[in-house]
Amino acid sequence: MTFQQHHDAIVHLGITMNKWLTHAPSEFDEAYAKNRWFTPEQITHACKAWALQLTPESIDRFTAHYTLHQHKPLRIAIIMAGNIPWVGLHDLLMVLMAGHKAIVKLSSDVEVLMKLVIHTLIEHTPEMRQYIEISTEKLPADLDAVIATGSNNTNRYFEYYFRNKPALLRKNRNSIAVLSGNETPEQLQAIGNDILSYFGMGCRNIAKLLVPHGYDFTPFFENIEPLSSIIHHHKYANNYTYHKAIFLMNGTRHLDNGFLLVKQDERVASPLSVLFYHEYNDMQEVKNYLQTHNHEIQCVVSTIPEHHAIEPGMAQCPSLSDFADGVDTFSFLQKLSDKSDHVIQQ
Repeated sequence: MTFQQHHDAIVHLGITMNKWLTHAPSEFDEAYAKNRWFTPEQITHACKAWALQLTPESIDRFTAHYTLHQHKPLRIAIIMAGNIPWVGLHDLLMVLMAGHKAIVKLSSDVEVLMKLVIHTLIEHTPEMRQYIEISTEKLPADLDAVIATGSNNTNRYFEYYFRNKPALLRKNRNSIAVLSGNETPEQLQAIGNDILSYFGMGCRNIAKLLVPHGYDFTPFFENIEPLSSIIHHHKYANNYTYHKAIFLMNGTRHLDNGFLLVKQDERVASPLSVLFYHEYNDMQEVKNYLQTHNHEIQCVVSTIPEHHAIEPGMAQCPSLSDFADGVDTFSFLQKLSDKSDHVIQQ
């Protein structure tokens, strides 16, 4: 296949995903029946984010930063996570756009939705069948490289198992918002969306706030109130009730608006339904905190210019060039002929 064929197939996928926003396929209901975290609203949110990125203009902007060379396709294994709808699609698209073959290991949680996009690609471009293989058993031995996403525990397994293969391995990460205290109501609600979209299960979801010393959370709670319906989701509510009970039994100081628990804590990663925060005195302290915890942070959301951060509300709307862990997946795939560096470990 040529790069243009890959390009056209991916553009068609974007067009199709845009159509799904008004005419949802039956797979959306099937995915929800199999995984109750994947509500129709959350699937639609992910679908819209992808449809916005898979346009000819976005794809051309992305590929313009690289020199594309026709080459013999390599076999790249992709081990996907299962925390949010279509997680792992970016890796699949990078492999295809680089002209390689994808050997996909699906999480059962995203199996329905990923098979839907794979079927869409192949239906439009039958030659794509030779470039996408779903592995249902043990990964084959004839792999040229691996892209794997998992927990910190599974990452140690990946390191050992793929020690003789070029590999891009990803661990747990979370995202942070830096507040100035001068955010508008619209910006605060947008930050609320960045916290609670996908129930907070994505690595790009905000798990922690950095706030000025003495920050008043009242405006924050008032402006995220429109998101309160999240508490009606039984799985989320179970987490909220559990952590609230633990805080109360242990006498842990926290804030509670009825659907989100806010606790002062030095850690970055917070449990589901809990938001951590840290008070800062000046921007140097913020800078030091972000540098110290850089290996734990996926992205930073802020309205403060000096942080070069993502705008509120955009954390879960990444562009094609917003690479997980800040590692350029496309460059990794283009440089696979260089076997000197076997692992890019973040």
